[in-house]
Amino acid sequence: MSDYELILCIVNVGFADTVMDVAYECGARGGTVIDARGTANKEAEKFFKITVEPEKELLMLVVPTKIKGDIMHALYRQVGLNSPGHGIAFSMPISGVVGLTPEGGIQKQAEEN
Repeated sequence: MSDYELILCIVNVGFADTVMDVAYECGARGGTVIDARGTANKEAEKFFKITVEPEKELLMLVVPTKIKGDIMHALYRQVGLNSPGHGIAFSMPISGVVGLTPEGGIQKQAEEN
């Protein structure tokens, strides 16, 4: 099991800074923002009771596993589907990491193939 997880958060344009502020408050050290375009059919919009704005921001955060839950809960409260950011977030385990350590130095890959 890796010491890191990848959190992916998709929000309406203009909410990337809010996502990063929330993540920083929980101990994240940074992230990557990618411009994206959302799509949804009318049934999905009705089911989630939202209107899908096509312009999105996708944020990728590699975070220590021990703070992932705190970040996910904070994101839900601040930029979740019931907020103007209409955000969703999910996480995935990372099987290997190169270049990240708590001290900011270089780390060898966590798992060798």
